[in-house]
Amino acid sequence: MPKIKTSKSAAKRFKKTGTGKLKRMKAYKSHILTKKSTKRKRNLRKATITDATNVKNMKKILPYI
Repeated sequence: MPKIKTSKSAAKRFKKTGTGKLKRMKAYKSHILTKKSTKRKRNLRKATITDATNVKNMKKILPYI
């Protein structure tokens, strides 16, 4: 059985937590920030857990993380 290549683009964006869940940063924080409220921008700073519907595909492209 050959080794599976890790998707490097995904490896840079996701980290595994102690319980095995995938942690990611939120989107919509890079530009056009003037019209977004301070509260909204503050909440976008925080990391969040990847949704359960995407986990199966994420484990496939991140086999060793």
